[in-house]
Amino acid sequence: MKRTYELMFIVRPDMPEEEMSKLISTLESSVSSAGGTVKSEVWGKRRLAYTVRRFHDGIFVLLTVEGGGAIIHELERRLRVTEPVIKFITVRIDEEQKRLDKIKKIRESRKKTSTAPAVTPEAASEPAATPAH
Repeated sequence: MKRTYELMFIVRPDMPEEEMSKLISTLESSVSSAGGTVKSEVWGKRRLAYTVRRFHDGIFVLLTVEGGGAIIHELERRLRVTEPVIKFITVRIDEEQKRLDKIKKIRESRKKTSTAPAVTPEAASEPAATPAH
């Protein structure tokens, strides 16, 4: 079953660019070899909310992965043993997408019913025709 996950990880701020791109390409190739799809974004160096392993800054990377749980398990295992990675988190977002799509449909259906032709002010002010007895 294909599900959608967001995998955010933070690497050391002093990690060279070529090593980081090598790490990302390794993760992407492991996902694609397992039959999943992946999209990566590097958010750049940012300040951490609190000190992690004596680091105050880190380079943030976001991977959006479509695939099964085994793919995520393997990615997390690799990140756990990779020394430059100081923190990571995985979140399943497909259920949230379904919920947001459902809310969007409800809003659009309400909008369609509210834009139905309303009674115009002229029609409302005219007296109704009374039937002749």
